[in-house]
Amino acid sequence: MTRHLRIVRGEPTPEELAALTAIVSAAGESEEAPAQPVRGRWNDPAATHRRPWQRGPGGWRAALR
Repeated sequence: MTRHLRIVRGEPTPEELAALTAIVSAAGESEEAPAQPVRGRWNDPAATHRRPWQRGPGGWRAALR
C-alpha cells in the first residue's frame, strides 16, 4: 500500500523532511509485525508431552529422540 505525506503549512527544510519521513516510516513498520511470535522449542507446550522412557539395552539412546 502506498502512503503519501502532504505538507499543509510552512516550508520545511530537506533535513526536517528527512527526519519526518524516517519517523513516520519507522512507525509504519511496527504495524506489520507478525501477529504471534515465532515459537521456539524452549517455550513450545508440545515439548512437555514426552514419550515414556524405554527400558533395556539402548534405552538411553532412545531418550535422545
